[in-house]
Amino acid sequence: MSDLTQALRDDHHSFDIAKLDEIKDGNPFTLFEKWMQHAIDSNCLEANACIIATVDANNQPSSRIVYLKELIDDQFVFYTNYHSHKGKDIAFNNKISMQFFWPLLQQQIRIEGSVEKIDEKISDDYFQSRPWESKIGAWASHQSEKLSSREELEQRIDELSKKYPTDVPRPPHWGGYALTPNKIEFWQGRASRLHDRFVFEKNGTNWSIFRLNP
Repeated sequence: MSDLTQALRDDHHSFDIAKLDEIKDGNPFTLFEKWMQHAIDSNCLEANACIIATVDANNQPSSRIVYLKELIDDQFVFYTNYHSHKGKDIAFNNKISMQFFWPLLQQQIRIEGSVEKIDEKISDDYFQSRPWESKIGAWASHQSEKLSSREELEQRIDELSKKYPTDVPRPPHWGGYALTPNKIEFWQGRASRLHDRFVFEKNGTNWSIFRLNP
């Protein structure tokens, strides 16, 4: 057995700092905002970072880290290049999952639902709030496409920097997606891996709540 395999096998952490009691509030967004704010206040690194999982036309799942940037009308909003790998997957199948994990708090949230592009005006407003360098990067990066060299990318950045020295418009291929959830699971780590798991599941306009086995 390799040292790495042994280290992985021996890596057992105890989850024992909190518990999740029965949930009485039937609105999952209230609990989500409470947990997210607590993660931010607790200085969790990249608290709004989440995993987005998509599926392509060959039924191949793919996942990556993005950042939750807004909550609008009970929808979770993130931004990306519409021509990216994830954008192409979403164009084929708009059902995705989103996951947050905060090891410091021994908590995670899993969200399932469908996504759609948000209003262009909202994307415009958010894009203008980004740093100038990030705006240029949104134009320069042909996200998920093959790149011959780093120099090719840096040349595009140089050209775009000269083209847009101050004001940078939002690229038409870049904008936001809004995830409308139909299932949200709140997970609180507990001792002996007997974790607390509560699921909110959408039934018409209402949410049902139930506990899952660890």
